[in-house]
Amino acid sequence: MNDQQSYYETMYILRPDIAEDEVTNHIDKYNKLLEEFGGSILDSQMRGKRRLAYQIAKHREGIYVQLSHQGDGQHIFKIEKAMRLSEDVIRYMTVKQEGPLPTPRPSTKSSTQADDKKNQETKVESKGEQPVVSTDASTSGKDDTETKENAEP
Repeated sequence: MNDQQSYYETMYILRPDIAEDEVTNHIDKYNKLLEEFGGSILDSQMRGKRRLAYQIAKHREGIYVQLSHQGDGQHIFKIEKAMRLSEDVIRYMTVKQEGPLPTPRPSTKSSTQADDKKNQETKVESKGEQPVVSTDASTSGKDDTETKENAEP
C-alpha cells in the first residue's frame, strides 16, 4: 500500500469569550457533523487561546482548533457551511495534505503529566552520569590578570 495518502486539515478559530465547556461542545458538534457527512476523523486537537495576527470581528485573541480528517472531499463544503453560519467561529480554513496519516494524540491531562514526570526523572538520572566539561577559553589555565593585560592596547 502507498505510504503517501491524502487527507484534510481544517483549522478553525472560535471566539475567545466562550467558556471551556462550550468549546468542547463545539468541537464535539463539528466532529459529529463531519462523520454524518461521510468523513472520518483522524485527529482533533484544541490548540488553546492565542493572540491573533490581526483583529478579526473586534477580537484580538481566538481559540484555535485543529481537525484532521479523511473523506471524498464532498464533506468539506458541508462542514464549512456549518462553520460559516455559526457566530462562534470567526475563521476557518481547510487544506488538503499529502503524506503519512497523522496519529491521534492522547488528550487526557493525566497521561501528559505522567509522561512529563518520567522525562524529568530521566533527565535527573542522566545529569548524574555525565561529567561536566568546560570549554570556555578564558578559564583554560590563564590567570585573569594576564588576560586583562593582553586585552589592553
